[in-house]
Amino acid sequence: MGSRASTLLREEEIEEIKKETGFSHSQITRLYSRFTSLDKGENGTLGREDFQRIPELAINPLGDRIINAFFPEGEDQVNFRGFMRTLAHFRPIEDNEKNKDHTASEPLNSRSNKLLFAFRLYDLDRDDKISRDELLQVLRMMVGVNISDEQLGSIADRTIQEADQNGDNSISFNEFIKVLEKVDVEQKMSIRFLH
Repeated sequence: MGSRASTLLREEEIEEIKKETGFSHSQITRLYSRFTSLDKGENGTLGREDFQRIPELAINPLGDRIINAFFPEGEDQVNFRGFMRTLAHFRPIEDNEKNKDHTASEPLNSRSNKLLFAFRLYDLDRDDKISRDELLQVLRMMVGVNISDEQLGSIADRTIQEADQNGDNSISFNEFIKVLEKVDVEQKMSIRFLH
């Protein structure tokens, strides 16, 4: 399987993906091997059902939301490049990246891009704000039936009350950022990808 992965991924593609995502050559080839092992249709793309076979996503209460994040609006397949772009949000920020030239486009794993990714997990209707109903739906996914609807409603109301600065009974991206300003998002939204 390793030889199949390396023969289908051209060196130029690897270099482009390195620039775009910050992953190393070996990480890209290893993730390509994983991508091809998930690609049961062997057509160079993954569908939702391919992701649902990943045990960690299958048991994650937000698994469906995370899977949806891999697919652009209206799409039901993702190619390797799109797969890598989404995974790049979870790449830890290395010390040598913190002082890089900030005139270049912001890396996918920057704090603001990680926050935007997390925000979109809650913004179910993609209207750029998190409503009480959306917050309730995500909370229900996370806790299941362990908490009553009344308790969930109370948590949602309190969360919106604390975050909502403009009084529209929803949470905008800027309000979301403000609420999480003291949270170590870079650490909490990172997965160690072996070099």
